[in-house]
Amino acid sequence: MSALPLFLAAGGGSFGDVLGGADPWILVFSLSTVAVTIWMGFRSARTSKTASDFFVAGRSVSVGWNASAISGEYLSAASFMGIAGMVMSSGYDALWYPVCYACGYLFLLLFIAGPLRRFGAYTIPDFAEGRFDSPLFRKIAVCFVLFIGFFYTMPQMKGAGTTLAYIFPGLPYWVGVVAVGAVITLNVALGGMKGITLVQAFQYWMKMFAISVPVFVLMSVYGFYGAHVGANDGRALAAAKDAAPIVQTVERKPLVEKAPADTAWVSPFGPLTTKAAKAAGLNAEQARPYSLLYTYSLIIALVCGTAGLPHILVRFYTNPDGVAAKRTTMWVMILIGIFYVFPPVFGVIGRNLLPELYAGAGAKGTDKIVLELPRAVGGVWGSVLSGITCAGAFAAFMSTFSGLLVSMTGALAHDVYGRMLKPQATAEERLRMFKIAAVAIGAVAIGLGCFVEPLEINFMVGQAFAIAAASYFPLLFMSVWWRGMTMTGAATGMLTGGLCALVAAAVVNVSSLALDKGPMGKIFAGFAPMNAFWKEHPLLRILCEQPAIWTVPLAIGLMIVVSKLTAAKVPGDIRMKMLVLHAPESLGLKNEYIQEHTAGAGH
Repeated sequence: MSALPLFLAAGGGSFGDVLGGADPWILVFSLSTVAVTIWMGFRSARTSKTASDFFVAGRSVSVGWNASAISGEYLSAASFMGIAGMVMSSGYDALWYPVCYACGYLFLLLFIAGPLRRFGAYTIPDFAEGRFDSPLFRKIAVCFVLFIGFFYTMPQMKGAGTTLAYIFPGLPYWVGVVAVGAVITLNVALGGMKGITLVQAFQYWMKMFAISVPVFVLMSVYGFYGAHVGANDGRALAAAKDAAPIVQTVERKPLVEKAPADTAWVSPFGPLTTKAAKAAGLNAEQARPYSLLYTYSLIIALVCGTAGLPHILVRFYTNPDGVAAKRTTMWVMILIGIFYVFPPVFGVIGRNLLPELYAGAGAKGTDKIVLELPRAVGGVWGSVLSGITCAGAFAAFMSTFSGLLVSMTGALAHDVYGRMLKPQATAEERLRMFKIAAVAIGAVAIGLGCFVEPLEINFMVGQAFAIAAASYFPLLFMSVWWRGMTMTGAATGMLTGGLCALVAAAVVNVSSLALDKGPMGKIFAGFAPMNAFWKEHPLLRILCEQPAIWTVPLAIGLMIVVSKLTAAKVPGDIRMKMLVLHAPESLGLKNEYIQEHTAGAGH
């Protein structure tokens, strides 16, 4: 084992040439992560035998394992790479992303995790049908599992393509998307939920190691966080020099033309929230109301969207009971809260040490700062640190894509095939369909991922959260806490809010892709005139770009109004269902409810 690193260090040049200029250390760490992921997937697949194993991991995952697995699944390419890239490109106003990503779990802990687990379903569409006794609602819920899932897989694929293009200079972006997507699809098809639980738990700790170690090394070499922030704030730096000459300062490279000015970068309303107003030619004072609107909408999307992500919610069904689900959520908040301390530091240091990334676009822009920055250390150690962050990036998009794939596959295999198309299907037939559906969904996700290279990772994730916030969040929150909601009211609100958010986000994205100077610009050229419309109407652009601020109230309002108008259709056994959702499990109500409906449902 010791000969391999020595060989690579000594002969890195020739080895790198053979592999198209790839750094051997980066290659070793990245391939090791992929190999371990595949090995763990195959190993876990041996223990996945039943439908329960594939869909809910046999409902036997402990709090510690599940908290690590959920954290591993939640910390996607947007968390590992996107936050750092967005902080570097947009400054302080991008900090809402890590703050609200973590806060979303508080909402989940307080209002949804425990009741959802007590209901005892397999999937969220199971809950939708069981809560309202409506097979039609199951179909609607399945559609949104796919909408949200596919929207969320695109930034993961962007992360995969960006990382592979960084490891292998000159490699087309789409090759990384196809290669990583194929590996994850294989893992999910073999082991289902039980197979990926161990993998995702391991990947959380891998990501924590990969994001924290390089940060400590970089700060010890190039100065601590405060010094780098001060270098971007001329006033703070001058004050620090006058007041305390011993304050550590950093020497930063000159900013390139595309980089935001220091005053905009340190402003709480920087490039992220003011781009629509700037495109319309408004000054800073006129842009402030638009910035506030964007910020509030983003906060609503990220906090409420966390409580509406199907691939996260379904993991709570793997806990033995509701108490374990709530304890799991508490630990998830701790684990991801610690993680989110580190990515913004990459963005701040990257602005000073690698400003040339501002001139890049797509896979060569600020989204790769986490991968590129450790090499500033220089020499073999720089390559080793970059290799570690590349390994973390692999773990990030692989774990989240795995969860999304399981969620969408479960919806097709369990809800569409097992409950709608062939309710009499045997367990073996459902398992076979799970594997087929995994391959089909994986192929579609890979295809979509090839189109989004010009878009920012976190930008796409924020929109996926907005769709979840306008569809599943109102459904779950209102269904759990309001006994007066009817199926008609729930479906009307979920469909209207969710589809409005989906269409609004898609319209902005295709018009943004039309501006790309590469092949995407040619494909979506027909939508280019829309950018002139956005320039004239910055308010409409913000409401479409980040639609949660109006789609979430719209969905909840429609649920209340339509449910009041159809109050006679409230399920007859609503008192029993509310008891199942909220009463202590020691009373045994959950078991009685499941037995009653299992017999009729044909599970």
